[in-house]
Amino acid sequence: MAMSEQEVLEKVSGALVEALDLDEEDVTREAKLSADLGAESIDFLDITFRLEQAFNIKIPQGDLVPEGVLNDPQYVQNGKLTDKGLAELEVRMPHADLTEFKQDPDVGKIMDLFTVDTIVKFVQGKLAGEGGAS
Repeated sequence: MAMSEQEVLEKVSGALVEALDLDEEDVTREAKLSADLGAESIDFLDITFRLEQAFNIKIPQGDLVPEGVLNDPQYVQNGKLTDKGLAELEVRMPHADLTEFKQDPDVGKIMDLFTVDTIVKFVQGKLAGEGGAS
């Protein structure tokens, strides 16, 4: 039986609370993992592991946080994603809302794309069999 969006949100929130040592009320759908919840790059490994355990899914390296885009000169020039880079990010992160990021595609702002809601949508895609192994 498919999980409801609320059930996915609750499990994602639980994984984030454990991984980042947060209070449950800190985890809102709009909360940015890095800016609001204090996640650092190493925390994304723990978050990925906890999501795999909570949902019994496999998340290959580079699936949640796309690798190779930010250090490829065809995708990044002068610290900003090129049109080609933005197109690649859209393909690799269909679960993220890039609307605001496209206005100023500064690579330093890429982590702001990772909100609780983005993670919920990512997991929903995995559970539905989208975007790689599940």
